[in-house]
Amino acid sequence: MHDIPERISTAYEAILLERNIPLVEQKFYKKWLRYYLDFCHKYTFPVGQRMSLANFLEKLYSKRQSEQQCQQAQQAISLFYDLCEAQRGQEGNVNSKQNQHSDIYPASVMPVSLVTTQSPTLETMEVASPDEKFEMVVSTSSSVDTVNAEQVDSISELGVEYQLQGANWVVVYTGLKEAIELRHYSPKTLKTYQSWMRKFQAFVKSKDYHLLNQQDVKNFLTHLAVSKQVAASTQNQAFNALLFLFRHVLKKEFGEIKDVPRAKRRPYIPVVLSREEIDRVLERLRDPFMLAVQLLYGCGLRISECLNLRLQDFNFDVGMLTVHRGKGKKDRTVPLPQSIIPEIKLQFERVSALYDEDLAAGYAGVFLPDSLEEKYKNAAKDFSWQWFFPAKTLTFLAETKEYRRYHLHDTHLQKAIRGAVKRTKLTKRVSAHTFRHSFASHLVQAHYDIRTIQALMGHADVKTTMVYLQTVPSLTLKEAKSPLDFSSDSHEG
Repeated sequence: MHDIPERISTAYEAILLERNIPLVEQKFYKKWLRYYLDFCHKYTFPVGQRMSLANFLEKLYSKRQSEQQCQQAQQAISLFYDLCEAQRGQEGNVNSKQNQHSDIYPASVMPVSLVTTQSPTLETMEVASPDEKFEMVVSTSSSVDTVNAEQVDSISELGVEYQLQGANWVVVYTGLKEAIELRHYSPKTLKTYQSWMRKFQAFVKSKDYHLLNQQDVKNFLTHLAVSKQVAASTQNQAFNALLFLFRHVLKKEFGEIKDVPRAKRRPYIPVVLSREEIDRVLERLRDPFMLAVQLLYGCGLRISECLNLRLQDFNFDVGMLTVHRGKGKKDRTVPLPQSIIPEIKLQFERVSALYDEDLAAGYAGVFLPDSLEEKYKNAAKDFSWQWFFPAKTLTFLAETKEYRRYHLHDTHLQKAIRGAVKRTKLTKRVSAHTFRHSFASHLVQAHYDIRTIQALMGHADVKTTMVYLQTVPSLTLKEAKSPLDFSSDSHEG
């Protein structure tokens, strides 16, 4: 990895101090700058122009960097852009022929026929190691992201066609988060939509969001289907994310999308385990993971529903489990497996002991949904609100300087399941959701009514539940026979 040249490092440190970045964080800001410069060199992106930021952030997310780390990286690189723009402002030597048309065309979108053959003045900063060099080229012409709103509107009114690159999308990301939270969508939905927005931003090269239109969406969806060859469900997910972006963030309608190559949807039959296979997997799990898998299969829970269970969700008197805030923020009830009641009560005892330790240590309680804590001030420390599957360690909140407990992370459960399946040497592709599929399929096999299974699964449409009819052998009699010919014994009971 390349070191930051001394004079760039000195200037960057100065702007960090000017913007009051804490000293403890400055080393991380410089680290992100090093990563960014190395990224631009490796993938030949223009350094010092905001159009490359979206691609850099997309790379960070692909490397599984956390949301907080990516936000810090974005802030660090934005400060670097400010430094570059300040340098461009000091130069101010713009080609005279460009100046002649500056009242009509911004330099960044000037038609090719109006650009002189003479190269604009460039400042070249060396960013190199002794054995290898690469250059950061900063144009002294007007940068893409500094085009003001008046220029954009006037060009649009004159009917001049152009595309901006490198515009700042911070407002768009902020608007997306606010729109998601306003509708109480899940954090995973926000994360998914943000991911698609980053991909879309990189595809349009950070085009100014005021100029996004239906054609941009068509081109992106076509790119996914043709170039990336994504699955139909992936393409539909991207479409839904962009539809939400246009309607609720940009306040635009892009109408009906036609003539877009669509990824072919293939018939999907869920993977289902037999009861014997499930028992073999359970034998290779330890608590709390074994109990979690027993609930996944025994109650047909999604992994998020299982890990979000709280003590108050269990009703031993009637043998029911209440699932709060499931998919679509819907609640439902499912029967508790009577065979694991002793294990569930033992888990209650473990949680109770951990709860006493946390209270003695002065922790601030568990995390609560939405703004519930503002309404019930002491609910976070109430025993009934404790997680059924608590995390092993407390989480420190830097904003409030307090410790809170989160539930067991889904990656830990998924890792435990993968390890157990590997040791079992199953030939089927198994995930946490496979146990939910097995729950529904085994109920179908036991001749339960499809509407009953739909309610237990929490499906909005019975068509979703109908897929499980394909996972078990059909027991329907194929030979037609008059009911008058049935024996009287067959109607008894």
